[in-house]
Amino acid sequence: MNEISWSGRALASFAADPRRAFALGEIHARPYPLIDPASAVLELAFMSDGDGDIALLTDLALRRGVAPPAENARTFTLNSGKGRLRWERHTEFSTYSWAGPPPERFGMMVEGHPFGADFAAPGPLVAGVHLEIRPQDDRASAALDVFERSSLCVSAVEQGLAQVATDFRQDGDGLTRILVLDDGLTPARVGALAKRLIEIEIYRTLALFGLPLAQEVAPRVRAVEDRFAEITQEMRARSYASRVLLDEITEAAAEVEAASATVLYRFGASRAYGEIVRERLESLAEAPIAGFESWSGFLQRRVGPALRTCRSLEERQIALSEKLARAANLLRTRIDVELEHQNRDLLASMNRRAQVQLRLQQTVEGLSVAAIAYYVVGLFGYVAKGLDHDGASLGSPLMIAGFVPVAILAVWFLVHRIRRSHGEDHPD
Repeated sequence: MNEISWSGRALASFAADPRRAFALGEIHARPYPLIDPASAVLELAFMSDGDGDIALLTDLALRRGVAPPAENARTFTLNSGKGRLRWERHTEFSTYSWAGPPPERFGMMVEGHPFGADFAAPGPLVAGVHLEIRPQDDRASAALDVFERSSLCVSAVEQGLAQVATDFRQDGDGLTRILVLDDGLTPARVGALAKRLIEIEIYRTLALFGLPLAQEVAPRVRAVEDRFAEITQEMRARSYASRVLLDEITEAAAEVEAASATVLYRFGASRAYGEIVRERLESLAEAPIAGFESWSGFLQRRVGPALRTCRSLEERQIALSEKLARAANLLRTRIDVELEHQNRDLLASMNRRAQVQLRLQQTVEGLSVAAIAYYVVGLFGYVAKGLDHDGASLGSPLMIAGFVPVAILAVWFLVHRIRRSHGEDHPD
């Protein structure tokens, strides 16, 4: 059996699909960072289009004497202060994550991070997280007292090798505090766990951005629904102004479409972010701890209703748009039928007018025959009187009387022939 040995030169001879490099690199684009079991992580998420990020990172890199990121970069890492700063670009936001030594006690201010007064935020702040990893001992367990007990969530994860706690509230710096109590995790597992926990906080915040928009649009949708109900009631009546109702339905449909366009992207993003939160919670594989609520249980009760509100409003908009379209089709059908009836009546009226005009024409033609015959007979009378003076045997009155039917028949025959020559002969 012949063995084929591949080399880089052999592969380079093949024409590569331009999408291959992106597909191969995408799965390695956001690796889990390696974090020491005793560390503090600060992560901020900003709404950004990317241009402001590159300018900010270029400034930070030049001040530290390192190469700046490329214009199309999606990740960038550099040493900053006592730790390491990592930047990632996402679809509509970017994250800045700094990992360094923790403070003396949990909840105290972290020092050595780059998020000071000289940090030019690339856009509005979306979310901020202050996460600390500490050994699971009596001192670390006492750190749970920093949290608000009414919303404190504690779960065992990583098959019991860690506990994670948070109250989903913000500290004095506006950061959500998360505590990880480590009982034997490797730096790789600590990094993976920290990233999941931070993503849960960021994505659940982004998922809730659709709720204010839903609350703003809901009254508009409700008003259209009420007006649509009134329109359908009017359509049930035997007599109604179809065109007026069609104008109102068209206006209502335009209002629904405008509202849908306003919320389309945000509701879609909320669904996607909510799905990411669900996946991250499942990947935690939480084990409940007696006396505490789990992360999944808390978020399901607090975030779930908001996402269902957005989904319900979106479904109402779709259903209302379909109903308006059906009602508009019904009204157009009625208008078409009305137009057909009007056209039928118009054609019948035109036919009646044509028949009247025909009768009038025939009457006028009859009078014309009589008038022409009268003048022809008059002319013949002059001829007959002249012959009478020459001694004709017949008297002029008798000759004139005999010529009258001849003149009438001759004139009628002439008029009838003229009509036939113009294709206007009508049966009597």
